[in-house]
Amino acid sequence: MSAYRRPRFLRGSGSSPGTADASRRSDSRPVRSPARGRTLPWNAGYAEIINAEKSEFNEDQAACGKLCIRRYEFGPEEDREWLTLCPEEFLTGHYWALFDGHGGPAAAILAANTLHSCLRRQLEAVVEGMVAAQPPMHLSGHCVCPSDPQFVEEKGIRAEDLVIGALESAFQECDEVIGRELEASGQVGGCTALVAVSLQGKLYVANAGDSRAILVRRDEIRPLSSEFTPETERQRIQHLAFVYPELLADEFTRLEFPRRLKGDDLGQKVLFRDHHMSGWSYKCVEKSDLKYPLIHGHGRQARLLGTLAVSRGLGDHQLRVLDTNIQLKPFLLSVPQVTVLDVDQLELQEEDVVVMATDGLWDVLSNEQVAWLVRSFLPGNREDAHRFSELAQMLIHSTQGKDDSPTGERQVSYDDVSVFVIPLNSQSQGGSGY
Repeated sequence: MSAYRRPRFLRGSGSSPGTADASRRSDSRPVRSPARGRTLPWNAGYAEIINAEKSEFNEDQAACGKLCIRRYEFGPEEDREWLTLCPEEFLTGHYWALFDGHGGPAAAILAANTLHSCLRRQLEAVVEGMVAAQPPMHLSGHCVCPSDPQFVEEKGIRAEDLVIGALESAFQECDEVIGRELEASGQVGGCTALVAVSLQGKLYVANAGDSRAILVRRDEIRPLSSEFTPETERQRIQHLAFVYPELLADEFTRLEFPRRLKGDDLGQKVLFRDHHMSGWSYKCVEKSDLKYPLIHGHGRQARLLGTLAVSRGLGDHQLRVLDTNIQLKPFLLSVPQVTVLDVDQLELQEEDVVVMATDGLWDVLSNEQVAWLVRSFLPGNREDAHRFSELAQMLIHSTQGKDDSPTGERQVSYDDVSVFVIPLNSQSQGGSGY
């Protein structure tokens, strides 16, 4: 990481379907869906992006916009396998996304320009099931077994499960697109991805990486995502190395020790743990245990194969351990964890918001500090139509070590920082952040 220099504020560094500066557009309006559920304005919230200049280009990218989902119609009865995509909108949702790139901005830029399209296609493939009282066994409505509805009910399959599946499939599809595009252009890199989708009265938060989203209310702070790092996914990564030891090319040990072992440790009984263990035990140190560990370091310094600080994300298809042919991609997952927030079940207040941010913010501010800033700022600025964008700017300002930091602490983030503030009470005056 390069030495810190005065950062530049960049707006609109993201992409289609809407730039990060979309909240300033004069034609932005709340859009109502024909389906049930509270509707958020398409550009609710604001992305403020700061470049710490660790690279020439901003590795953080943002995108937001309206998701216009169309439905498929089946063809003539005698040829039901053919589907036609109806031109009119059938369901409307809203989309916000943050991408934190590493190894260059290419993967983050591709993700910001691609993921929303992948998601729209995946949602259009299941939209008929989403709006049904219960997702049917056969999307065409054809009944093979009279007990099909019972089987679906026993599995507990709901409309939100189709949205979750669409998000998971969209991340996978986008990852494949990024792999092909980067290979074709001779570029490298990867990115984390944090996405929020408002649909049918629910907010879906999908995370692959170490960005974070939290819900902040007057009397509640609720995490909406979990970070995926080599430490948090240690057992999954170790198990993969156990099943496929050839992935380590005899250069690494999958076992975890409190520190890297030295020659003097040979023959001694030391603490260790393997893929099947959440606790610890002791083993007699052998020569193979002196190899570089699969996961090394602690906390923010933990690295996978001595290279990468995250265990999920998009891209990195060509990434290899320095001076070896060992690939990291087999250990990385592009599949996100999806959290569902039932917005319709909340008694929303005007200041209830979701804060999404890349790890540059969370490196120096805790959930509690961010919530304190939100609660301190919003109630006194209800008449300000741009209060959500100003809150996003204030959150970033709090990471820059200024004397006038709202937290009173001179904390500095040396990473790129991007923030979305999404107001959940779209009926409040100025809720769209105009």
